[in-house]
Amino acid sequence: MTLAVETVLTPVDGSDTSMRAIEYAVAIAERYDAGVHALYVVDEETTRTASFGDVDDSELAAANEAFIADAHELAPEGVSLSHSSAYGFSAMTKTRHPGSVVLDAAEDVEVDFIVIPRQPVSGDPDEPLGRAAEYVLQYATQPVLSV
Repeated sequence: MTLAVETVLTPVDGSDTSMRAIEYAVAIAERYDAGVHALYVVDEETTRTASFGDVDDSELAAANEAFIADAHELAPEGVSLSHSSAYGFSAMTKTRHPGSVVLDAAEDVEVDFIVIPRQPVSGDPDEPLGRAAEYVLQYATQPVLSV
């Protein structure tokens, strides 16, 4: 059975750990002649302050764009890199979790493979990608590489 991969999803948060996940996603995409979609997952504190209107969307967008610009440097010419962002939490919806956000994006973008950073940067398991990893590993229908 041959694995067919057209799009690789990797959730990111701007950290070095998520940049390493981009490197893996790009390597997989290059191997399968696929594209990469980076999902920038916004952390809980930023989400909470955004719900009160205390976050400057342009600053958040600038941080996302700066990270994605660095990620583009990792992708060889034959690998396309698209991106989007999502709040990993919701003050109004208790079922919104970083893992469910990643899996929703995987469905929306129709990805065939997921590369997810498993280790939180600070060692705090409550960081969004650390929380998302366990969820994605349990519930994803696509193959998942945890890095």
